Amino acid sequence: MNPLKKIFDNNEHLFTGSGKYKRLASLFDATKTFFFFPSPTTKIMPFIRDHLDLKRYMSFVLISLVPVLLFGIYNTGFQAGIASGEHLGLGSSFLAGAWVVLPIILVSYGVGFFWEILFATIRNHKISEGFLVTGMLFPLTLPPTIPLWQVALGISFGVVIGKEVFGGTGRNILNPALTARAFVFFSYPVSLSGNVWVANQNTVDGISGATALAITGGDGQTITQALSSAGFSLSDLFFGLVPGSIGETSALCCLLGVLFLIVTRIANHRIVLGGIAGLVVTAILFYLIPGGQESWANAGPLYHLCAGGFLFGICFMATDPVSAPGTHAGRWAFGFLIGFLTVTIRVVNPAFVEGTMLAILFMNVFAPLLDHMVIKYKTSKRIPNV
Repeated sequence: MNPLKKIFDNNEHLFTGSGKYKRLASLFDATKTFFFFPSPTTKIMPFIRDHLDLKRYMSFVLISLVPVLLFGIYNTGFQAGIASGEHLGLGSSFLAGAWVVLPIILVSYGVGFFWEILFATIRNHKISEGFLVTGMLFPLTLPPTIPLWQVALGISFGVVIGKEVFGGTGRNILNPALTARAFVFFSYPVSLSGNVWVANQNTVDGISGATALAITGGDGQTITQALSSAGFSLSDLFFGLVPGSIGETSALCCLLGVLFLIVTRIANHRIVLGGIAGLVVTAILFYLIPGGQESWANAGPLYHLCAGGFLFGICFMATDPVSAPGTHAGRWAFGFLIGFLTVTIRVVNPAFVEGTMLAILFMNVFAPLLDHMVIKYKTSKRIPNV
């Protein structure tokens, strides 16, 4: 027998039934299932065999985030080098970025799991594995120099108010990671909006630098010319070597991650393709309207697609199966409206230059209504019983 499994089996009686540590049963179960597949058995028909439990499901999402995370760490160090007037190599950039990014991730997981364990202990249920993804997604939406105490407050709000008050994983109506980011965004706007700070270890705590969405035209320049002059060419935005939030700068890494999720059928392709279609159509419509040469109305669909956090949001946040619709038609409409709202918010309301967060949260609220409308329409087409 596996020695580690033997340790768990020999001590399981202490955490179950009337055992001495029965209040910690949820923590024991979470630790055990981290190392071993759970083996529940169905007592009545239908009998089902499936290797993919919730923990393994979430681990697929974490795997898809690896390219985004690794590039985010590298880009954080790379931008820090530029801010200090240095050109760091691959290894130096990665080490400098890890020094900044890893504490943010550790705080997110540490504080978030504290709340998960607390609620699981009080309610006497198992610890949800859903936080494995939430605890990683939230840091990736943040700028690298956000204070750690704001990370702790944000993830606390996202877990407690965004999920646990509704009953826990599977019952939340809003994406918990985006709920956490929205709390930080509206509570401490200087940390997340306008200019985003670029981490700089060698001279000062940070140097303020505008992100792509904060750029506007003027002085005879169109928005695309202004972006190119500021160092935000389309290729820069696609590959991601630009200032911004940790995990949102590289469109390429986001596409690689969601391709893995679609192939493994973890994410539904209808939401992703619908979101891209909605953004492209809306961006083209604004582009065709006369005027607005200096604003994002004239940026065109490719700039809207690669700039900011749209691809990160539509690939990893909007595809959350809990807060997204469950019908195929509802998913198409859900994604399309997220793309539509993202561009509309960017163009019409410059106060919120990144419209993806608000677009996804807004559509999370309407996801049940979309499903209801689809089901009502389909049932109305059925032949009545005679």
